[in-house]
Amino acid sequence: MLKEIRRNKTKFIWVLVLVLLLAMVRLLEQNLFYDPFLLFFKAEFQNAMLPDYKSVPLFFGLFLRYFLNSALSVAVIYVVFRDVALTKFATILYLIFFVVLIVMFFGTLNFSEKPDYMLLFYIRRFLIQPLFLVIFLPAFYYQKKNS
Repeated sequence: MLKEIRRNKTKFIWVLVLVLLLAMVRLLEQNLFYDPFLLFFKAEFQNAMLPDYKSVPLFFGLFLRYFLNSALSVAVIYVVFRDVALTKFATILYLIFFVVLIVMFFGTLNFSEKPDYMLLFYIRRFLIQPLFLVIFLPAFYYQKKNS
């Protein structure tokens, strides 16, 4: 394994830098993004009232965060696999998932009398965290290894 790391030093450094940038997005979340649900979901939220929120700034805050996480995640995928077709495929998946998740999030928020907080929590989690990277990397690796 150490020989592999030495041979791919540049790739390893780029992945490390990109992962650190993903961590910075998380670290600076309260300063960079409008998201009244940050504190709501950190507290005991099951019996609480939803916080007041403004839909348009919330949408753009979620969009910006998803975009930053997705761009950095796609960069990691490119650095690891050096495959343009795979990178384009991942980008398309990220776009499709954004549309589906954002519609589900705002649909649940706006069209439910009493929204399911756990459903909101998990949809929002996929929008604000780079969870798809954790899913895509092993999946793409497995696909490459078996093709």
